[in-house]
Amino acid sequence: MDNNRQTQQPPPATLPANARLPINHCNLPAVILGSLTYQQHPVPLELDGIRHFHADLFRTLAPIAQHTARAQAFQDYVSAHFLLDHLDEAGLGKGKTKKKRINANYLRMARGWSFDSDGREGAILKRWVESRFGLLARHHAGPLQGRNSEAYQHYVAEGTRGLYATNALEAQLDLLYTYCQYELLQAHPEETHLSLYRGINRIDEHEILETLGGGRYRVLFNNLNSFTSSRERADEFGDYILIAEVPLPKIFFFNRLLPGMLKGEDEFVVVGGVYEVSISTL
Repeated sequence: MDNNRQTQQPPPATLPANARLPINHCNLPAVILGSLTYQQHPVPLELDGIRHFHADLFRTLAPIAQHTARAQAFQDYVSAHFLLDHLDEAGLGKGKTKKKRINANYLRMARGWSFDSDGREGAILKRWVESRFGLLARHHAGPLQGRNSEAYQHYVAEGTRGLYATNALEAQLDLLYTYCQYELLQAHPEETHLSLYRGINRIDEHEILETLGGGRYRVLFNNLNSFTSSRERADEFGDYILIAEVPLPKIFFFNRLLPGMLKGEDEFVVVGGVYEVSISTL
């Protein structure tokens, strides 16, 4: 036996146990995809079975060169697959279901998030992230201190009520994420990360895991967060700018993905976990 050979140990988990679930519906467990190592060395994330189940969509998209034409093809496919223009055929006839539930779809969720990420749509999207990626929400209209807390139970109830009796809403969100990943690959074929920004007033608005010095920190983000690709836009929302190198697989959707999707200019909605970030005053 070579005494000079050192046993290679896996890096310690950087995602706290109370920020993750033991199972998810993704090709990587939460302890990995939510870790600092994943931010530094990302690999593609795939939701269970989605690309295979919707293979016809991606065969349709493959020969289309223009982003706007692909976006229209995607929206047409989703409308047809989920009967969004024929909700009575989907079993959501009037009198059976409240109007808000009948009209709940992936676009309304995205727009609701942009209007108020702590509203019902925000709760639905954060619950979706918990289910698909196994990352627990840390904040919703206030800190979520433990899964047995009153705040967390209210958040769960709001998200559950928002999903109840909707038209396969979680499946629509699965397809939205998968399409977003397809489009990001078309736009950034040689890149693994995007530099994204948030305007903040204090770094302690976030959960700091480690202070590295030189304006760098390791933080635990909420399981879903808004960023912008515009540094100037971020500067309008705080005295400091938080800069994160975000892995492309952690981008759920962004405002230019579909026409009129979000009201926020250059907004990106990003799955959380542990990130190393820097703070700038410029």
